[in-house]
Amino acid sequence: MYVPARIAVIGVGNEYRRDDGVGWAVVSRMSERARCRPLPGEAILTACDGDPARLIAMWEDTHLTIVVDAAHARPAHPGRVHRLQFEGDQPWRPRSKTSSHGLGLSDAVELARVLDRLPRQLVVFAVESAETSLGSGLSQQVSDVVEPLANRIEEEIRHTVVRAINS
Repeated sequence: MYVPARIAVIGVGNEYRRDDGVGWAVVSRMSERARCRPLPGEAILTACDGDPARLIAMWEDTHLTIVVDAAHARPAHPGRVHRLQFEGDQPWRPRSKTSSHGLGLSDAVELARVLDRLPRQLVVFAVESAETSLGSGLSQQVSDVVEPLANRIEEEIRHTVVRAINS
């Protein structure tokens, strides 16, 4: 019997800190498109400020969780997208702290791992930011990746659902 895959797409950030709102922008774009073209499975699209407890509650009991967040990188290449994947029980530590939040996503992942509350599969799309000062609106470089990243995430969701149906 086929059981729909529970999927969460979480945009992390703060839309009033310029490029830090990229996660929210991607989720917003996907929500607009889902009105005409619903996502397969039980896909939930939501935004979060990055608080580890809220993230864990949002991704608990999911087959796939995709997180979109802004990232700081040196040297910066604004708009560059990095895809990180976590599966299994191994500790997950990015090579460097890239989150634009006080407690990073890696802190939430480690806490969830210890509490045995990780999703089966966690994919993170980290978008390098240009500007995270107070204000609204994404920089042009980051704004340019919103649509292609929404497409990429939708495709990843479709592949996950097809795999679940075939297994």
